[in-house]
Amino acid sequence: MTGNQAGDTLVKGSTNTDYPWDEFDPYAYWQHNYGVLREDDRKMVEQARDFFAGIRDVYDAEGLDVGTGPNLYPALAMLPLCGKITLWEHSRANVEWLEREVLNHSPTWDPFWNVLTEKSRYQKVGDSRSAIARRAVVRKGSIFDLPRAKWDVGTMFFVAESITTAKLEFERAIRSFLDALKPGAPFVIALMENSEGYRVGTHFFPAIRVDKDVVRRKLISYAPDVVVRHIDSDGLLREGYSGMILAHGRLRK
Repeated sequence: MTGNQAGDTLVKGSTNTDYPWDEFDPYAYWQHNYGVLREDDRKMVEQARDFFAGIRDVYDAEGLDVGTGPNLYPALAMLPLCGKITLWEHSRANVEWLEREVLNHSPTWDPFWNVLTEKSRYQKVGDSRSAIARRAVVRKGSIFDLPRAKWDVGTMFFVAESITTAKLEFERAIRSFLDALKPGAPFVIALMENSEGYRVGTHFFPAIRVDKDVVRRKLISYAPDVVVRHIDSDGLLREGYSGMILAHGRLRK
């Protein structure tokens, strides 16, 4: 990492390769971020659920979750639409965590699944553990190496804005995710709003400040009907951000 790996100061202009992603601590991140279902995450899950539950022309599809990390709820949200879900993750430590977690996911995810199953389409999935175990495939890879136009539906939660401080690299990450989806594919993207970076274990990781307007401008040419919403933070996660952003829509056909 460029600068102070253990410090709390972002190095302006630092890029994705400057940070020790293989040393990312998935257990610390998982316990801190998802040990309990916070109200802001509940709202994210509800909005992703309502969007995906309304998609009626996608089923038994191939889904993609990019930069999964220690977070299964985006994949859970895609279950009604997907017969297979690729969890595309760069960090070796996160890959190893995911390979274990998908076999029989932790009770941590039960409250998230309970929110999803408030819609009948999710109830039809049945047991979330067996569904994820059958359908999820963990792949190690960079967001910048995604193949083009391969997947039918996609999610990317807290990734593009949380891997770099460089504007061009943030924009490239957004493009790479969207380009990996087929024309007409439904997608949900979540971002931290105005993030100043974040600590995981002994390491500090980068972020670039974005807001609703920035996100809308980056997505509108791909998905003219994209919906972008601000979600207030409950203040319980950490300092150094002003809320969350959720965007959903369908790519141009």
